[in-house]
Amino acid sequence: MASLSLAPCGLKPLSLSSNGNRYFSIASLSCHARSLSLSTSLCNASLFSLSTGSFCQPMRLSNKSQQRRGSLVVCEAAPTKKPDSAVKRMRQNEKRRLRNKVRKAEIRNKTRRVFWLLNSLRKKKDATPEDVIPIEKMISIIYSKIDRAVRKGVFHKNTASHRKSRLARRKKALLMFRGWYTPAPEKPASMSS
Repeated sequence: MASLSLAPCGLKPLSLSSNGNRYFSIASLSCHARSLSLSTSLCNASLFSLSTGSFCQPMRLSNKSQQRRGSLVVCEAAPTKKPDSAVKRMRQNEKRRLRNKVRKAEIRNKTRRVFWLLNSLRKKKDATPEDVIPIEKMISIIYSKIDRAVRKGVFHKNTASHRKSRLARRKKALLMFRGWYTPAPEKPASMSS
């Protein structure tokens, strides 16, 4: 008996045998092995898959068909089981939720830190305009983190602009309080007739 055994995943064995009328009958095999077996003679032999280490018994065929043509075992490829997309989606959502939570917390904590520094600078007796430079650098870092959060879908663009404007207003209020910044006078609206 010459047989060839391969073991692709998800294969279901089928037996095709030819009878004298040149018609083919299909008989399903009861086999637990996932193997591809080609056999020229299936008289009393059982197929053995080396890769999975299990036996596969083909169905007995009539003596006439065995004597005339021999038998051929063909394996049908069954589709492999797809991963459960709902479970995968839940797993991805949880991972993204935690990542977004970290991003939001980082922005919130840095913003609080800037507000605290601005308040302490407001209360400081001998403050100079150079004391604002490290705060401006921190605000710049927060702006870039907020913009990145918008690109990643953590914040809506309106929420991002609200948070950036809140930082800018607080800084501007401190500069005006200290006298380091005077806004340009507004031009009166001209009335044209």
